[in-house]
Amino acid sequence: MALSDISTRIAAAERAAGRNAGAVRLIAVSKVQPLERVEAVLEGGHRLFGENYVQEAAGKWPDLRARFGAVAVHMIGPLQTNKAKVAVELFDAIHTVDRPSLAEKLARLAQDRGRCPELFVQVNTGAEPQKAGVLPDDLDAFLATCRGMDLPVQGLMCIPPEGEDSAPHFAMLAGMAARNGISGLSMGMSGDFEAAIAAGATHVRVGSAIFGARTYAS
Repeated sequence: MALSDISTRIAAAERAAGRNAGAVRLIAVSKVQPLERVEAVLEGGHRLFGENYVQEAAGKWPDLRARFGAVAVHMIGPLQTNKAKVAVELFDAIHTVDRPSLAEKLARLAQDRGRCPELFVQVNTGAEPQKAGVLPDDLDAFLATCRGMDLPVQGLMCIPPEGEDSAPHFAMLAGMAARNGISGLSMGMSGDFEAAIAAGATHVRVGSAIFGARTYAS
């Protein structure tokens, strides 16, 4: 199974970077994947998955959790504010906190529920106008705002610009996290997760290398 190959590569990258075994968590990105592929990875023993769409995850994971036991599911796609209530009930972590309105909504929900998923702030390290995420120059102020609302921000997340060397973006995110006393780093995907591990990633998001190519409905 491709899962074992990715796990072997992660372990090798940890060793090469002088990091402890198991320091990096593998998020198997199961968005838009056929159910049988997801079930195969679950049957292989993996228990951490990533989803991009609230509606898709809500239709998939309650049943899979009932069948396979304790499974962690992380939200790694853009989160609309009007879907935040469903998201905090469904996901164990949200990697895409990227604007004050979403932070305020999550803070209100956390106060009402008495608990909150683990939160990561998405940083637009390439300052790409079409991409979500807090701009690097605005990050410190945004984190202060989140902390002022008692939000449990435990990490930063980035998606480097397509076609660029990812390593400088990973280094930038690691530096911003260190400056703000944040330990979690969600960075690295199928094509660059080893470089992310070398830069200090704590979570890597790998989809197609585990499940195979996605087939989107036309």
